[in-house]
Amino acid sequence: MEQGRRCRVGREGTPVVNEDSSTPSGSSLLDEIVREGARRMVAAALEAEVNVYIAELANERDDQGRRLVVRNGYHQPRQVTTAAGAVEVKAPRVNDKRLDETTGERKRFSSAILLPWCRKSPKISEVLPLLYLHGLSSGDFVPALEQFLGSSAGLSAATVTRLTTQWQADHAALMDRDLAEVDYVYVWADGIHLNVRLEEAKACVLVLIGVRADGSKELVALKDGYRESGESWADLMRDCARRGVRASVLAVGDGALGFWKALSEVFPDTREQRCWVHKTANVLDSMPKSAQPGAKKAIQDSYNAEDRDHAAPAVNTFAQLYGAKFPKAVKKITDDQDQLLAFYDFRAEHWIHLRTTNPIESTFSTVRLRTKVARGAGSRTAALAMVFKLVESAQQRWRAVNAPHLVALVRAGARFERGQLIERPKAVAA
Repeated sequence: MEQGRRCRVGREGTPVVNEDSSTPSGSSLLDEIVREGARRMVAAALEAEVNVYIAELANERDDQGRRLVVRNGYHQPRQVTTAAGAVEVKAPRVNDKRLDETTGERKRFSSAILLPWCRKSPKISEVLPLLYLHGLSSGDFVPALEQFLGSSAGLSAATVTRLTTQWQADHAALMDRDLAEVDYVYVWADGIHLNVRLEEAKACVLVLIGVRADGSKELVALKDGYRESGESWADLMRDCARRGVRASVLAVGDGALGFWKALSEVFPDTREQRCWVHKTANVLDSMPKSAQPGAKKAIQDSYNAEDRDHAAPAVNTFAQLYGAKFPKAVKKITDDQDQLLAFYDFRAEHWIHLRTTNPIESTFSTVRLRTKVARGAGSRTAALAMVFKLVESAQQRWRAVNAPHLVALVRAGARFERGQLIERPKAVAA
C-alpha cells in the first residue's frame, strides 16, 4: 500500500476506504453508498413490479391447469446511468404464455420502471441538450459526465450522435404534424435569445405555446428567426395555418415583437394582449432608478385591479403621477392601454395566465440566464433540436390553466364582465 494512503476496513459489508474518505477506485465513499442504495431500490422496485404482475394473472391457466404467467429467472445485468451515477441493474424475467387474440402473438411483460434496452434515465437525457446549449460539444459529453456519474455506460459518442439525430427527427415531426384537429384558444408568443449555436448573432428561437380547449398547455411551434421581424413570425404562422391551426381568441406577447404585424395579417380576428412583465421592464428602463420603486407599484395597481373598471383609473393615476417628468415612459403604457387591459374581458380565473408570457419565460429561464456564448456556431438543426427537447421535457410538468373547464366557453363566444360569465346581455335581460 502506498505511503500515506492507509485504508480503514469496517465490519463485514462495509466498503474499504482511504483516510480521505475515498474508495480504492478513487470515488467518494458517499457516492458509493448512494449508488448502492439506488441499486437496491431499483432491484426491489423491479421485483415488486413483477410480483404484482404475476399475482394479478395467477388465475390464467392452460388446459392442464398450469399457470400461463410465471417467473423465468433474470435478464443479463446491465449498467444504467442515473442521476445517482452508474447502477448495475439485473431485471427479473417473466414467461408469459398467453396469446393476443388479435395478433395471435404471445403477450409480453413490459416494465414501466426499466424500459427495454434502457441505458440511461430520462433525467440524463435532459442533461445532454443543456450541456450542448452551454457550448459543450457532443464529443465532450462522455468524459464530462463520467467524472460526475462514475461511468460512461450508455453515453458513448455514437449514442449521443444517435440521440441528436433522433431529436432532430422529433423536432421536424413537431413542425410538420397536422393541427386541424387541435384548437388553441389562447396562445403565448415570444422570441427567446439563447446566444448559442444559431448561425447569426441576432437570430433567436421563435416559440408559440397554446392552451387547448381542455385547458392544457402545449407547444405549438418552435423555429429560429428574428424576434422583431414580422416576416419571420408571418412565415411561422402561415405554416401553422397551412397545417390547420384556426385563429386563437387571444394572443399574449411582448409589444416589441414582429409577431403583432404578422398576427394581423394571418389571423386578424385574434385579440391582442401585451405582456405586463415586458411592458413594466421597458417602462422602468426609461426612468431613473430613484423613481422606479414607486412607478413599479403604480403599474402593478393597473394589472392587479379588481376589474377593468378599476384598472383604467389606475392607468390614469400612473399617467398623472409620472406624465410631467417622464412622458415617454408613460406613453409606453397609455398608447397600448387597450391591449394591456384586454385580459380583463375574460374569466377571472384566467387573468393570471393571460397578462404575461410567463409560460414561455419560466420554461427558458434556466437556459437563457445561465448560458454563455459558445465557441463556434455549431449545427443550427442540432441546436433547435436540443431546445425542442428541453421544452418537450418541461411540457410534461406544465399544469393546466385555472378553471380549465371554462376555456371551451371562451371558444364558444361566451361574454364575461368583471371576470364573471354573462348568461344574457343586459338589454335582453331587462
